[in-house]
Amino acid sequence: MPRKVGGRPVLPIGLSERDADTVNRSSAGRIVKKFLNDRNAYVDEMLDGLCEAYADLYVRLGEDGRVIARRACPIRDKVGIATGGGSGHLPVFLGYVGRGLLDACAVGNIFAGPRAADCIAAMHAANGGAGVLQLYGNYGGDRMNFEMARESAEAEGIEVSTVRVCDDIASSPRGSRGLRRGVGGMVYAFKVAGAKAEQRASLADVTSIAERVAASCRTIGVGLTPCIVPEVGKATFEIEDDEIEFGMGIHGEPGIWRGHLKTADEIVTEMLDRLFADLDPMRGDRLSVLVNSLGATPLEELYIIYRKVAHVLREKGITAVMPLIGRFATSMEMAGASITILPLDSELEALLRAPSFTPFWSIQ
Repeated sequence: MPRKVGGRPVLPIGLSERDADTVNRSSAGRIVKKFLNDRNAYVDEMLDGLCEAYADLYVRLGEDGRVIARRACPIRDKVGIATGGGSGHLPVFLGYVGRGLLDACAVGNIFAGPRAADCIAAMHAANGGAGVLQLYGNYGGDRMNFEMARESAEAEGIEVSTVRVCDDIASSPRGSRGLRRGVGGMVYAFKVAGAKAEQRASLADVTSIAERVAASCRTIGVGLTPCIVPEVGKATFEIEDDEIEFGMGIHGEPGIWRGHLKTADEIVTEMLDRLFADLDPMRGDRLSVLVNSLGATPLEELYIIYRKVAHVLREKGITAVMPLIGRFATSMEMAGASITILPLDSELEALLRAPSFTPFWSIQ
């Protein structure tokens, strides 16, 4: 229960007395504190703030305002790219709506897929007459609703293609890649496909380049602490202070093993060993590397991670190209990190370097 002063409960910042039931203690006895008004309005109030902050870039659409689109959309004769997914992962998904990236995003609740109606609305917003690519992570609810949206759009005469990103190597063996979750690799797919669409490439060509990225990128993550889903008000899982979950998913899905926390170099070495065993890069290859915070891990620690990544790549004769280090695909305030690698050829590298802009990621 909240502590009391003068007989009245003192609630954590952002909670009114009517929301006192959101005040919980985790397994470690810590009080959960968030900046909230109404826990059930968390996503909608976040979208309100986002569109207030970037009113010149974004427009909010859909029956319940759960679609974010570029204000410039639809862009005539350009392939539209629509995505969607649960909230709680910023910048994924809606943070990549912008020039040279995505055109529209359907937004779900925290860790929950968007509604089919919002997927349809996102596709309509993205459609400039050259077809629409659905590009999203491999999760059951997202698949079901985007498939329904595709059927609806095609019935209206819109040409549609679909690419699902399945890059999390911890979620399924190498021989069943189609069952893997989509995590940090979605960032590369958004960037490369978005750059190709900006060139006014055909839907077939934009789809092909997205498929190449989806087939070749690989990710693995580690978790140190849980996060709090506002609607639930308690930790998504329990983990001891001296433990690490190796291979954890972006929603807190169980990993490959759980054990005592190791040094950063030991953790990174195992992450790279598993990524390389799955991808088989060779001496002379060029890779882009994304070192991603799951939310609470600071940049300082991400650079400690990348320090080891750079050393290992150099020893193997592999060139790191345009390393990306920061918060790209998070899990609320979870402490942890993921590493994504993408083999590059000249075309992929050029598309990765192409200009793009969102408030969350800009390349000039």
